[in-house]
Amino acid sequence: MQLETYDPQTFYDELFVSKGQPRPAAKPLIDRLQSFSPQEIQNHQEAAQVALFQAGVTFNVYNDDHGVEKIFPFDIIPRIVTADDWQYLDRGLKQRIQALNLFLGDVYGEQRILNDGIIPREIIDSASGFLQPCKGLKPPLGVWCHITGTDLVRDRDGQWYVLEDNLRVPSGISYVLENRRVLKTTFPRVFQTMAVQPVDEYPSYLLETLLDLAPPHLPEPTVVVLTPGLYNSAYYEHSFLAQQMGVELVEGRDLVVVDGYLQMRTTKGLRRVDVIYRRLDDVFLDPQAFRPDSLLGVPGLMEVYRQGRVALANAPGTGVADDKVIYAYVPEMIRYYLGEEMLLPNVPTYLCWRDKDREYVLQNLDKLVVKSANEAGGYGMLVGTQSTAAEREDFALKIQERPRNYIAQPTICLSRAPTLIGSEIEGRHVDLRPYILHRGDEIYIHPGGLTRVALKKDSLVVNSSQGGGSKDTWVLNSMNGNG
Repeated sequence: MQLETYDPQTFYDELFVSKGQPRPAAKPLIDRLQSFSPQEIQNHQEAAQVALFQAGVTFNVYNDDHGVEKIFPFDIIPRIVTADDWQYLDRGLKQRIQALNLFLGDVYGEQRILNDGIIPREIIDSASGFLQPCKGLKPPLGVWCHITGTDLVRDRDGQWYVLEDNLRVPSGISYVLENRRVLKTTFPRVFQTMAVQPVDEYPSYLLETLLDLAPPHLPEPTVVVLTPGLYNSAYYEHSFLAQQMGVELVEGRDLVVVDGYLQMRTTKGLRRVDVIYRRLDDVFLDPQAFRPDSLLGVPGLMEVYRQGRVALANAPGTGVADDKVIYAYVPEMIRYYLGEEMLLPNVPTYLCWRDKDREYVLQNLDKLVVKSANEAGGYGMLVGTQSTAAEREDFALKIQERPRNYIAQPTICLSRAPTLIGSEIEGRHVDLRPYILHRGDEIYIHPGGLTRVALKKDSLVVNSSQGGGSKDTWVLNSMNGNG
């Protein structure tokens, strides 16, 4: 495999310092890759895809309301995160989740941060993710965001930034676990040589997190995973996690409120449910509390939740913190609630509801990335440097019509990593989504995360729905090099 000619060019590369010079921590991996012929690496790549296909590792892309099942593209060359980098990310993510959790408790409670003018009240009141029925909720142990996936990127100088928070129903952890399973059979000796931290304990940590939420004094709480159903884009993951945790996978039609408790229909009659790991958006959870047209949820669920007779992870209402306008205020949240400065910076953000910011954005659409406040998956976004004049004109109209709904950011020059494209090794842009579990006073950062890779040449959009793929993420123990 010819990596000695691989050229990172002017980008920050995750495995190489410069042309032909691997980062010290990556050298054992690069040496192993170099020992393969191009045909051997191609065979390994194909074998990995077949293994993932046989395991059913898929996602759905929606087109006119029909789910189209696709295999999630996987690149056999892993991404490496050194122990020093991981320790920095660990501290920064814990600080961020702590502040976001305090914000959620406050904004649905006393609203001190609004009363003190730190965040404008109209920003919260106009947020589609701010749900009035969640006011006054008191989740078990005071935790709102039990499972979070935070998207991180690196700039040209190697600096990490938080790109966005995902606190409603973050997906992707199943790909992390399956990618690792496949790659361990491909590079078994390298794993041992490089002291790569294991990732396979996530399901047991997740189950412990969920069991901690059960109402007290229950000898054997019943946990379920609630899925919207077979045609959801992440259905594979829902079934995978339920199977890994040894709990039931249910849909709304399998659940009913009887005698003030949530019950699951089984072949032996009704059985009480104590904890729900919900994988559908808040507004579909209960047609009596949120959307009356929802057929995916359970009528009366929110009242049972308010009574403390069932727990939900994540708590309803967390979507307000996914709003990309509210994202811009996380540094203020950290100062306000923790009395600290942010360790892991946000990307500089222009808020189009501000007149001055909007004027700047409209004059610089060709240089900026514009995002809708509540879209995900790479939708509702303009990458100015790769846009046409017609696309910029269209976005300018959207911004002027609904300025609250848009933010803009400088184009971050995402770091790249060597990626197998056909039979060639080429640099492709990557991001990283670590997964965070919050249990009472303990915040656990899972050692790894989903590295998404933009498989299209020069593309900055890594989402699977937009043609992206994934890599295994190797977090090294401190005993290994940190170059």
